[in-house]
Amino acid sequence: MVTYKFKKTYLILSMLIGSDLVSSAYASDYENLAKSLSNVRGEVEELQMQLDLAKENHSQKMESFGSQLADLEVEERRQNISIEKLQQSLKNTQAESEKTKASSEGLKPILNAVIARYKDHVGNGFPFKVDDRLNDINKLENQLNNNLIDAKKAVNRMWAFIEDEIRLSKENGIYQQTIELNGEKVLADVAKLGTALMYFQTGDKRTGMVSRSENGDWQYIETENNQEVEQISMLFDSLKKQIRQGFFELPNPLKS
Repeated sequence: MVTYKFKKTYLILSMLIGSDLVSSAYASDYENLAKSLSNVRGEVEELQMQLDLAKENHSQKMESFGSQLADLEVEERRQNISIEKLQQSLKNTQAESEKTKASSEGLKPILNAVIARYKDHVGNGFPFKVDDRLNDINKLENQLNNNLIDAKKAVNRMWAFIEDEIRLSKENGIYQQTIELNGEKVLADVAKLGTALMYFQTGDKRTGMVSRSENGDWQYIETENNQEVEQISMLFDSLKKQIRQGFFELPNPLKS
């Protein structure tokens, strides 16, 4: 009888000990699971914060792109309006010539007025090969005033100049011209995108863009921002490979 009680007591103790061990094991598992859940929750919260930040950055970037696009459209519109005025002036000159059968001398003052407007358009407009374009129109003006060319022929030449302006507003390409950079004259390669954007690279590896100053004058701005330098370099590489259409991410020199 005593032996039975002892065995029964031993069995109960064994069961209690085993139960405690199992409970302890479960508790450890629960604790590990809780830690894992806590870590996962922290990672989820971190990812959510990153997602929210990415959304905010994307929204700000899209707003910036919208503003930059508006600036570019304004600049393009400004150039197009200037060309349209030149076209209208020359059309009026041609119409006056046909209407009155004016003599060469009679056409001179009208044509000189158109030439003056063209020179103002080139001198104050997009800074692409300004000296070359002005030299050409000055030659025509001198020929006209010195009776070296008939006024009616001069009208045709003038019309060709305006057609060149229209072509320039639509063409993209790489050219060479002298620019004024940090107060010095430098021969540079320029990448012209219509008559709205222009970027440059010099022989000594300086890179930058053409921008309007606060008073409306054009200026050549060197950039040392690595991302902008890389973007401009990619544009030059693409144009050299005759890739003239596509998506290019470029620094905007017309920021509001």
